[in-house]
Amino acid sequence: MSVHDDLSAIQRSLDDLSRSVARLEQQLGGGGLEIRRVRTDADHLRESLALLRAAAAVPDAPKRPDLVPISDTPYDGSLWTDSDDEGLGARDRRAP
Repeated sequence: MSVHDDLSAIQRSLDDLSRSVARLEQQLGGGGLEIRRVRTDADHLRESLALLRAAAAVPDAPKRPDLVPISDTPYDGSLWTDSDDEGLGARDRRAP
């Protein structure tokens, strides 16, 4: 099955779910907290499917993070005068 077929099958299932929830609302009344939560969850699923459908419609381009250029020139040594050497401790003290 292709992605499009799977998304269409999910859409049909969500349509069935919405119809079932609407019937339950008519039978139980739409004012209860439980039925409102079910309706809200079904709506969230519908929105999530729309987002998934939009993401699947984008062509499969390689997604690379934005590259940050790093200069090859050495850093100014005065930036590191107040720091310890990593794992070695301070310059004027001995390691334990």
